[in-house]
Amino acid sequence: MTQLPSFSPTRQNRELGPKWLRTTVFPLFLLCACPPFVMLLWFTHTHLDGSLSKLARLLWNEGMLHTLQVVWVPRMFGSALAWKILGIYVAVELLLLRFLPGKLVYGPITAKGHVPKYVDNGVASFAMTIGLYLTCSYVLHLFPASILYDNLGELLGSLNLFALLFCVVLYLKGRFAPSTPDHGLSGNPIFDYYWGTELYPNLLGWDVKRMTNCRFGMMGWPLLLLSYAAKQHEVYGISDSMLVAVGIQLVYIAKFFHWETGYLRTLDIMHDRAGFYICWGCLVWLPCIYTSGTMYLVNHPHNLGTPLAITLFALGVLAVLVNYLADEQRQRVRATSGHTTVWGKPPRLLIGHYTTEQGEKKENILLASGYWGLARHFHYLPELAAALLWSLPALFDSALPYFYFVFLTILLVDRSYRDDERCAKKYGTDWDEYRKLVPHRILPGIY
Repeated sequence: MTQLPSFSPTRQNRELGPKWLRTTVFPLFLLCACPPFVMLLWFTHTHLDGSLSKLARLLWNEGMLHTLQVVWVPRMFGSALAWKILGIYVAVELLLLRFLPGKLVYGPITAKGHVPKYVDNGVASFAMTIGLYLTCSYVLHLFPASILYDNLGELLGSLNLFALLFCVVLYLKGRFAPSTPDHGLSGNPIFDYYWGTELYPNLLGWDVKRMTNCRFGMMGWPLLLLSYAAKQHEVYGISDSMLVAVGIQLVYIAKFFHWETGYLRTLDIMHDRAGFYICWGCLVWLPCIYTSGTMYLVNHPHNLGTPLAITLFALGVLAVLVNYLADEQRQRVRATSGHTTVWGKPPRLLIGHYTTEQGEKKENILLASGYWGLARHFHYLPELAAALLWSLPALFDSALPYFYFVFLTILLVDRSYRDDERCAKKYGTDWDEYRKLVPHRILPGIY
């Protein structure tokens, strides 16, 4: 399961400290720290040779404020070209999302009785987006394929500004013109801006979270990878390390869009509101942080050699495949009400009973065999493996290319706790029984 940015300060049953710390100080810290961090990471990769020691010396000698004046202030409003690129990209993705045909699918019913509707056209949109980018660059010669890398600082500046203002719009919309009954305010404007005021905001017929998460963040990821590869080819010639890193990620992203309707039933969509932490995260954090290891490779064209390159690529594809098969296994068991096989045997099941806010008694199948008998969140393990394998081509001259892997590890461990706590609250004693059947959280036999 693909994991998108999440910086949640709340847990269902586990206190992280005083309420003001969780709902004001922590969100305010991220609101202030994350936007400049993105710019500093980009600058380090592109202007400081990807060196943390050079960044540390710059900050020590110049101070944070002066460094940001050099790094961020000149790009704070982006550039005319950056806004043009973003405008065309958003327009194309909105049109593809609206007009490409696909099967109508439904998301899970919300606590307030809303049932989201989606057109399953993710694979077609992915193929057409990549095809349009390559055709416009290499066939029609409308722009160089390296255009995104060449203007990345200005693009991130534009995105930062747009995303921060867009989250204001979402806050006001949820407060005064919500799209569904699933909305509300905490009484703390800082937390409401950070967390969001609506679960399923809709603007002019477009689902906001699907657009920001899937069709902007995830769809922009492969375009950035192609631009990074084009830039390296332009300056140094293409390296096998770049081919391996880009290849694994393209397989991973293609899997995401094949499984996009499954993602629309995950924690991001079902429980997390559309605010700074998820919308800014997908508009700004994802394009910079998730591609940062490959950004480093642009100016570090390592030669891995054929045997190592093939091994890393094959292991990376295998990790993506296992991640997909784990998700598919659980979906198939639920879709067939358990009338299927798991690894050649009848599935081991437990029924989780719960009561909706309207007082309706319902139940879900909890799978306790196959991949889901190894650990309650086993699918996080191949996801981490894939992220590590597409980072390894950067080798070990700098620790910075592994930032995304470290971030993802923290993110998934946190999500495992959040998901367990939601399930414990939802299913009660049935979840206690399930944890006895599947005692390990992520790493079978260890954790």
